[in-house]
Amino acid sequence: MQSLCYIRCVRRLWGPVQSSRLLKVTNMHRSSRQLQHTKVMEDNKPWALVSEVGKLGYIEEVMDILKQHFHIICHKDFLQNSLVHGPKIQAILMWENLPAAEPSLLRLLPSLKVLANGGVGIDHLDLPYITSLGVKVTNTPGVVSDATADMAMGLLLASARRIVEGHQIVAEPNIAYIAQNLMGVEVTGSTLGIIGMGHIGCKIAQRGKGFDMKILYHNRNRRSVADEQAVGASYRENMDDLLKESDFVMLAVNLTPETTGLISHRELSLMKPTATLVNISRGLVVDQDALVKALRSGTIRAAALDVTHPEPLPRDHPLRGLPNVLITPHVGTNTYATTRKMVQKMADNALAVLNGQSIPNEVKPN
Repeated sequence: MQSLCYIRCVRRLWGPVQSSRLLKVTNMHRSSRQLQHTKVMEDNKPWALVSEVGKLGYIEEVMDILKQHFHIICHKDFLQNSLVHGPKIQAILMWENLPAAEPSLLRLLPSLKVLANGGVGIDHLDLPYITSLGVKVTNTPGVVSDATADMAMGLLLASARRIVEGHQIVAEPNIAYIAQNLMGVEVTGSTLGIIGMGHIGCKIAQRGKGFDMKILYHNRNRRSVADEQAVGASYRENMDDLLKESDFVMLAVNLTPETTGLISHRELSLMKPTATLVNISRGLVVDQDALVKALRSGTIRAAALDVTHPEPLPRDHPLRGLPNVLITPHVGTNTYATTRKMVQKMADNALAVLNGQSIPNEVKPN
């Protein structure tokens, strides 16, 4: 009887210990399976080539997006052993036009399936050649529009109200007084002429409407009546008419053979002498020699440029020394929020190609 009681007592005390040990073993097995599953997923991630991480490439704050979906190799590391790395690369994630899609690079990537470009413009890519290799090309429209439109209006306002000059005056260490003759031009109620009424152009028009500006636009195709009414925009079929009427001429076109040199001596001569040219498209849309001449002669009042050709301009380029020019270093999309959206869209586009799914933003040769 005493033995039976002893056995029952031991069972009561030992039972929870056994259950605890069993639970621990079960959890260990579960964790092991999870680790094995994670390792399999990690091993199955495709390899992608990027330019670099840091000053001249991707900012560190977006790399979590790419590393979640890809094994990443930087161009410099790739070149050190291209024979080993080349066959593994299935995607190029191009940022700021880098790594450059030269034939010499593409020949080293026999497994390449997609080139995902960060940004909308693809004028730096030889689309017919790249697609002839069986490689899909994608871009990131839509997500760049708000930030670029903000930059466009920022340039317009800074030029009109001479904000940078005002800062330079106040920052002068030997300043004794502030002269009151730093006069700008009125933005509210002025006429904004937008050349290129795509998604970015429409966003710029929305912002112009907020300043009670009269909105004119010129585009290859006229927008719908609903689109025009939404921003109060009036269509000008002839670009010359827009140039003659506008106080601010805003360039928001894609760079194509037709838009290269779109604004040159003749077009600048049609603008008001009080007008400002704002360019947030591409540097080659404007004949820069003609622009220098127009600014020096007073043919137009000023220019505000987020894009030039080349970028950056040579140190001795005459545009850099003109007092009526404001230049920023092609930073229209440079906000943390927009950059993350762009990188996410690049990843989504590339993964769609690699997984055989519908490609959201494929760009095809004309």
